[in-house]
Amino acid sequence: MRATVRDRLLEHHRGPLEDALSCADAVAAGWDGETTDNRTDVVEPYRATLNRAGLLAPLVSALVDAVSAAGGELAARPVPDVPYLAITGRGVVLRGPMEAGRVVVTLGAFEVNPYRRGGSLPEALTVEVRDR
Repeated sequence: MRATVRDRLLEHHRGPLEDALSCADAVAAGWDGETTDNRTDVVEPYRATLNRAGLLAPLVSALVDAVSAAGGELAARPVPDVPYLAITGRGVVLRGPMEAGRVVVTLGAFEVNPYRRGGSLPEALTVEVRDR
């Protein structure tokens, strides 16, 4: 099922996912070098850049599609914030609770210790389908 969800995201939401990785490039370009040890140089600037690019809503739409591809349905309309969308030191984490468990999608825009810009698609995209 993970592969089905991942394939759906790459086929139908590649544009916003690639744009989100481009936003990570912009954040990393603002650092004094190729890495940073400071989480505050990553998380808030990345969220702000994603927001300015208008990508938060399309990422939440990708979550809705991911849950559907997993055979589930979200109990409530998701919002572009926690618990459905979180910006972490690694990148974007989308969490979709459904009756049978949950879908967790991570767009690994950054590596940690120290923080550095991560990979590109499709490697940057991981999907977990968890049972309750």
